[in-house]
Amino acid sequence: MTTTTTPTPEMVDATLDTIAESFRTWPRAPLFHHPDEAGLEYEDVSFPSQDGTPLEGWFIPAEGSDRLVVANHPRWFNRAGLPSHLEPWRSLGAATGNDIEVDFVPDYRILHDAGYNVLAYDLRNFGQSGAANGGVFTVGQFESRDVVGSLDYVRSRPDTAEMTVGLFSRCVGANATMLAMARRPDVFAGVRCMVAPQPLSCGVALERALERLGVPAGRLADLEERIRLVTSFRLADFSPVPWARHVTVPTFLYQVRDDVYTRPDDVQSVYDNIPVPDKELYWIEGTTRRWDGYTYFQRHPERVLAWFDRYMA
Repeated sequence: MTTTTTPTPEMVDATLDTIAESFRTWPRAPLFHHPDEAGLEYEDVSFPSQDGTPLEGWFIPAEGSDRLVVANHPRWFNRAGLPSHLEPWRSLGAATGNDIEVDFVPDYRILHDAGYNVLAYDLRNFGQSGAANGGVFTVGQFESRDVVGSLDYVRSRPDTAEMTVGLFSRCVGANATMLAMARRPDVFAGVRCMVAPQPLSCGVALERALERLGVPAGRLADLEERIRLVTSFRLADFSPVPWARHVTVPTFLYQVRDDVYTRPDDVQSVYDNIPVPDKELYWIEGTTRRWDGYTYFQRHPERVLAWFDRYMA
């Protein structure tokens, strides 16, 4: 929703309540596409998160390859993408131009053709994975357990246990991966590298949302209190900036510079806090649509593939 007039206090309160409730209640997106549409053979797989939550995924084999990319997804999305050209998901992004469909299957085709096996999975409370923690979304806190579960699963399969592993962790998936590195660094032993598109701090994203909605900036504290009552977390608990200090693998970030959902300084802070010398940040120019960042790889795969190839050879 975009407003051109000053909202009344009652309207503001209703808006804050709606945003806070969206951390507990949102429309799960269906898997609108499958790998066989791109001519890919795949296996439906299920495995437990660190805390036992059942996670659903696809394993896409690349014959003769001993390299594996583990892929997760942004908020609202699932392993297949997001049908945001359809309601009710269209309304989530219509005001910001993010009402285009995002199909992640082409990503997996590109990775497969480049010689990578792929494990793509749904985070808890998204796609076909299990509900957990009262259904709340925590911007990486509980979702970090799913990252741990995905790596444990890779090492439990006889056909993937000895593979070279890289991570393709998008948005909240990037947040969750960085926090998992802080909490369980042992799980990442042997992981060669990470590509982390568009991590963001929830507080910054909410500041931008209030700006678009015409809500006074001073009401952010009221929104934070509402979110705390839903999730038990404060906004500072939802930022990957401090978690980035625990990244231990070569990491490539990319981000829409003028993304209306965040600010460049937030992503820059994530990048600056990554302590490893082998890191890179690439800015996508000429658009304000966050979704263009999610489709960047399938439009321009060269940089990402070069990163994986460099560290997973």
